Amino acid sequence: MDHKILTELAIDGRLSMRALAEKLHISRANAYARVDRLVADGVILGFGARLNPERAGLGTPAYVMVTIEQNTWREVVARLRVIRYVDHIALVGGDFDILVLVRAPDNAALRHLVLEKIQEIPGVKGTRTWLVFDEATGAGPH
Repeated sequence: MDHKILTELAIDGRLSMRALAEKLHISRANAYARVDRLVADGVILGFGARLNPERAGLGTPAYVMVTIEQNTWREVVARLRVIRYVDHIALVGGDFDILVLVRAPDNAALRHLVLEKIQEIPGVKGTRTWLVFDEATGAGPH
């Protein structure tokens, strides 16, 4: 039942508890209790709007591969998290250490972001930027 709840909320996070309960053929009290538990357990991290980045003025997405000095990942990630236009940060294994998805309004903002914000972070040894031409969303976990 929890997976069904997660699936429905992933489709429509604005779904009322009444509508959720009706869709899943459970009581509203059960729906409230299960959603509250999923939030308390950290399965549901929050509720928010999914944006169309291009229509929101962020039409220049890019992946920035960041190479860092050994053992600086905590500090680098902390600094990346507060930079405007940084959408997602992933620690990865391979030819670089951190993969950052950024969404900037234009090429000038992207250039400023990479050259003056990300590369100035202590511990960053280098970056490589891949411009995203088009995006598609998969089915997701549910």
